[in-house]
Amino acid sequence: MSDKTVVKEKSWKEFQESGMLWMANTILQVFGWSIVVDQDKDGNIISVCPARVKYRGFTHETNTKGYIKTANYMKENAEEILKEAMQ
Repeated sequence: MSDKTVVKEKSWKEFQESGMLWMANTILQVFGWSIVVDQDKDGNIISVCPARVKYRGFTHETNTKGYIKTANYMKENAEEILKEAMQ
């Protein structure tokens, strides 16, 4: 029996921790946009919104963390992503 669910909602926290927020913002910042996450002092997400921004790109340290997060996500999810692509 295969899973026919085509959309599975995920949390903003998971999106952020997977490195996908950084990846999306890397592309969006070329156009002067970002997805902005407002968090409290404990790291709980309060709100998320698109915003126009004046900055472009991230620091070397932030990029390194983003590359590691996305590489880890790919490593942990490669088999499932491949199966989905082949359906």
